[in-house]
Amino acid sequence: MALLRSVATIGGYTMASRVLGFVRDTLFAAILGAGMAADAFMVAFRLPNFLRSLFAEGAFNAAFVPLYSRILAGPDGERKASRFAGEIASLLTATLVTVVTLFMIFMPQAMHVLAPGFSEDPEKYALAVDLTRLAFPYLAYISLVSLQGAILNAHHKFAAPAATPIMMNLVLIAGLLIPVRYLDVAHTQAIAVTLAGIVQFIWLAVHMQRSGFELRLHLPRFGPEIRRFFKLLAPAMLGAGVYQVNVLIDMILASMLPEGTVSYLFYADRLNQLPLAVIGIAISTALLPVLSAQLARGETTQAVATQNRALEGALLLTLPAAAALAAIPETIIGVLFQRGAFTAHDTVETARALGILGLGLPAFTAVKVFTPAFHAREDTRTPVVIGFVALVVNLGVALAAMWSLQQAGLALASTVAAWGHMAQLMYILHKRGHFKPDVRLLSRALRLLAATVVMAAALLALEWQLRPLFERDILWRAGSLLALVAGGGLVYLAAALGFGGVNRDDLRRLLVRGRPPRSG
Repeated sequence: MALLRSVATIGGYTMASRVLGFVRDTLFAAILGAGMAADAFMVAFRLPNFLRSLFAEGAFNAAFVPLYSRILAGPDGERKASRFAGEIASLLTATLVTVVTLFMIFMPQAMHVLAPGFSEDPEKYALAVDLTRLAFPYLAYISLVSLQGAILNAHHKFAAPAATPIMMNLVLIAGLLIPVRYLDVAHTQAIAVTLAGIVQFIWLAVHMQRSGFELRLHLPRFGPEIRRFFKLLAPAMLGAGVYQVNVLIDMILASMLPEGTVSYLFYADRLNQLPLAVIGIAISTALLPVLSAQLARGETTQAVATQNRALEGALLLTLPAAAALAAIPETIIGVLFQRGAFTAHDTVETARALGILGLGLPAFTAVKVFTPAFHAREDTRTPVVIGFVALVVNLGVALAAMWSLQQAGLALASTVAAWGHMAQLMYILHKRGHFKPDVRLLSRALRLLAATVVMAAALLALEWQLRPLFERDILWRAGSLLALVAGGGLVYLAAALGFGGVNRDDLRRLLVRGRPPRSG
């Protein structure tokens, strides 16, 4: 199945990126730990990434890809689609220059909103402003990277866009390992963030040229397609980026809690993002152009079936990851981060948030599977309404739980909101006839859930057996974690095959890599 091959391509590169990301985070944690400089950099890193996820990656793709795919499938599609992309690029560039300039000028005022708790410590507040100004130009470059990636994805070329985060992690790791005269680690990393955006832009520009796609700026004519783009874009800015909005809310609230809370949430979210990116975002990225193309050809029944298989694949991979994060969070955090400035206390506090976020992982992933069904039908309004409800739930639970549970309370709010978000998307799609779970999906979901319970029990038992090894040096601890993960994975695979949650043919299609079909 072409979708599975595309997901495998995206997921493979994403996994490589996340491995490098963990190397980066491990180095960063060892050098800066979870103190003032780390908290300030987390805010500087979060802001441009939040705006990128909300606008350039989330809402932008939701509005651009279906329209581009429809134009591409029509008469003289290649020329008209290229013109449409060039007009969007011109508008995007002008918007980015304006946004970046305004934020650079008014960053001190913006920081009072983004991290209000920092205002009580003038040194921490000033450092956060400086670092965010250095990192913020990254938004301009990575937003254009999102446009380049959307064009390549619409042509079923997923490898180069999926590999762009690898470039970023390599640049940031170099910033940690190569000393820079007169600059501390936090300032060096903030500059490296912007440099990473430039490298990613050049990377995709080269690949677009090799693939024969030209992205030339065109003066917008504000025709029907451009007007339709903005009509889709405005509501999608909240609906498509609701997860990132929740993360931003958590960061703002965390800044009001004791020092280190922002960092605890950051490290926990980084680990939770690994399976979410490798599975959920990979499926969402591959699914949107497939559904858009099927619906453009009038293949509505096939589109529903495609989504069922995508959800089935998401459950197959997400359930064991969620079980592992929820069952052994302290062991995972301890092996990956506990060294240097990152203490045993930091491990315990970060694990409290990670275990709860892990329980929400299936919902976070399902949202990524269900949302493209709306966007492919050029409906970005409905996810806005659902996203707003999720935001209100997240904020309400966070305010109720954060003072007693601190970072665990904020993680709980995100998890509760994610499950509510997923349930609403599923219900509305089903009501409209756009989601009809077949017998295979329902049966396999229950069987995979049973296999997950077996795996979680095996993980806890194996962790208890290996506990003495986790008290030794880093090589013993890393080897023991690998053995623990591998053992749990084998138990899950055996149970899933035994219960009938998956069969050998499905695994073969998932694992055998191939080139996705060309468009047109």
